[in-house]
Amino acid sequence: MRLIFLGPPGAGKGTQAQRVSQRLGIPHISTGDILRQAVANQTPLGQKAQSYMDRGDLVPDELILGLVRERLQQDDAQSGWILDGFPRNLSQAKFLDELLAEIHQICDRAVNFTVPDEEIVQRLMARGRQDDKEETIRHRLAVYREATAPLIQFYEQQSRLLSIDGSQEMDAVTEHLSQSLAA
Repeated sequence: MRLIFLGPPGAGKGTQAQRVSQRLGIPHISTGDILRQAVANQTPLGQKAQSYMDRGDLVPDELILGLVRERLQQDDAQSGWILDGFPRNLSQAKFLDELLAEIHQICDRAVNFTVPDEEIVQRLMARGRQDDKEETIRHRLAVYREATAPLIQFYEQQSRLLSIDGSQEMDAVTEHLSQSLAA
């Protein structure tokens, strides 16, 4: 199964991706983790990305696209994957469709996790990461709504969208997601 997990920062995409990844035996591919590792290792990509992340802005497409192309062609991703944090906008979604056609893969579903903004702010502030200040979180939510919300319509038009209430208790979200994917 090949899945895209959509939703605002703090909606639980990463947690659910890890759970589904283990259940299905497919890799959880998080562009956020790839980026944070590049920042921690102070790679050229990481240094460029850090300046965007510190402001709460999205890292530009060209810094992300190469990473995704490379990752989806690795051996463990041939039987399936979960993309978490990519695509983030329509141009990335169109790039992904072209890339998947090129490497003879197809995305089965795009899962959209919905959580009210106030709950997201509380969740992220409790997480305590350096970039999780209220002002930055609210900016990230605004950036998300502007850039990523059109993806929901894009995948809905392709009849691949599955919406999940991410504000439920963690196990309830996992159960609802598993049942919906099995249907």
